[in-house]
Amino acid sequence: MHSTSRPATVAGALARAVVVALLAVAGLAGVGTGLAAGADAVPWTVRTAANEFGSDRNNYSYTVDPGGRIEDGLVVANHGTTSLDLAVYSADAFTTDAGQLDLVTEDATSTGVGAWVDPSQDHLTIQPGQSAEVPFTVTVPENATPGDHMGGIVTSLTQGGVERRVGIRMQLRVGGGLKPGLSVEGLGVHYSGTPNPFGKGDATTTYTIRNSGNVILSARQAVSLSGPFGSWPVPSGQIDDSPQLLPGETWQVSVPFRGVVSALQLTGTVTLVPLLTDAAGSTAPLPAAENTTHAWAIPWGLFLLLAVMCVLVVAVLAFRRRQAKISPE
Repeated sequence: MHSTSRPATVAGALARAVVVALLAVAGLAGVGTGLAAGADAVPWTVRTAANEFGSDRNNYSYTVDPGGRIEDGLVVANHGTTSLDLAVYSADAFTTDAGQLDLVTEDATSTGVGAWVDPSQDHLTIQPGQSAEVPFTVTVPENATPGDHMGGIVTSLTQGGVERRVGIRMQLRVGGGLKPGLSVEGLGVHYSGTPNPFGKGDATTTYTIRNSGNVILSARQAVSLSGPFGSWPVPSGQIDDSPQLLPGETWQVSVPFRGVVSALQLTGTVTLVPLLTDAAGSTAPLPAAENTTHAWAIPWGLFLLLAVMCVLVVAVLAFRRRQAKISPE
């Protein structure tokens, strides 16, 4: 089970039932369509323009220095039977609660790639069976931070208060030092215990993964739980890799444990192996990050049983003393 902590624009976008048309494929590649609930398939498609960057690209991917400028194009095709009046805009990317790459809506403020991309027109009218190219420029600020920046260019149509969008993602790697890194934050262990004095209880380890570097990463996770000095270790079972996280993003994780001994104190350890995917789609592991925490696991049932036994012993001894005092000599 997991949840995510994301920018405030996520909740607004979901509330408006707007889904971006981007597939979350490893390597940040893919073009797709996104529909609001109950909507028919969109009657248009988008693709990258054929130019010096290539003729069959799945997405836009550039390596550029701060202050650099790029010129490219988006091709939009109308496969329907009526003309289309589409809005065209760029937007910043984020990772959704489901671990998918998405783009903020048009009314949200973009400060990264969405602010650097400038389409030649903000609306496009296309007749049935026709296609048109929308040139755009990407201007990277002089003070842009090194590393990965993600966004996209979107075409959209609003009907009946529902926006349907089709777009292509765009990744920029700004020149400078690359510093991949993940950190474990807010690590905690909660032990629920058991009323059985000699039984085992359940525990839950929770933590937040933060992409603390400047490149896009996912995390391979390992979680362990044990008593003092490594006694009574409990395996966590298989934990899925986290989704790819953009620099600065977080991903919340909750890992359950069964059959945990009430060992007075538990030690929980989380190890994250950053996974870096290159332009060819190959994934390489990087040095791991680790964090450890401790939590109380008090065997209240056993303590209660011992307390009752002590009370009974004291009562028996007191009874015997009274009997000894009143017995005849």
